Amino acid sequence: MGKIVDATFVSLDGVINHMDRWHFDFISEQTDELALRQLREADAMLMGRGTYEVYASAWPGREGDYAERINAMPKYVVSTTLTDPQWNATTVVQGDLAEAAARLKDTAGTILMHGFGPVAKSLAGAGLLDELHLWYHPVLAGVGGPDDVLLTPGLHATFETIGTTTFDNGVVVIAMRSRT
Repeated sequence: MGKIVDATFVSLDGVINHMDRWHFDFISEQTDELALRQLREADAMLMGRGTYEVYASAWPGREGDYAERINAMPKYVVSTTLTDPQWNATTVVQGDLAEAAARLKDTAGTILMHGFGPVAKSLAGAGLLDELHLWYHPVLAGVGGPDDVLLTPGLHATFETIGTTTFDNGVVVIAMRSRT
């Protein structure tokens, strides 16, 4: 059986969106190496419609190892309205998310997600998110609202730490495995 792994950038004040305001100052050779390793260890990607639209508009035109890998690998996008995805190797997931995610875990191997939006939060709440890798950035972003932060009222999931990585630029990645 496969697993679903979520890798999320987060500021010290819990912001997971508006990365243009806080994330890009912390990109380094070290962080790029880990991001590429996580992508190479995955057999497929799973994303919500918002992430899909951002990625599908950015990655097909890029070059390099990361772009080649993300463009070639199978991608699953959860959407009730997308019918004809244009990005290479993309399949639309419709219907019950928990059932679809369980099927994907059985057939797609290791599935990587980026970001902690509605799809990841639903999977965590259903006990289907196997690993969570939080990339804490040493910055108080000071932007956003309730939908832009890691905290989700009512969402309860328990994890155990399986590793940490500290980079020279101050980013700390905490890798956790679900206890459910």
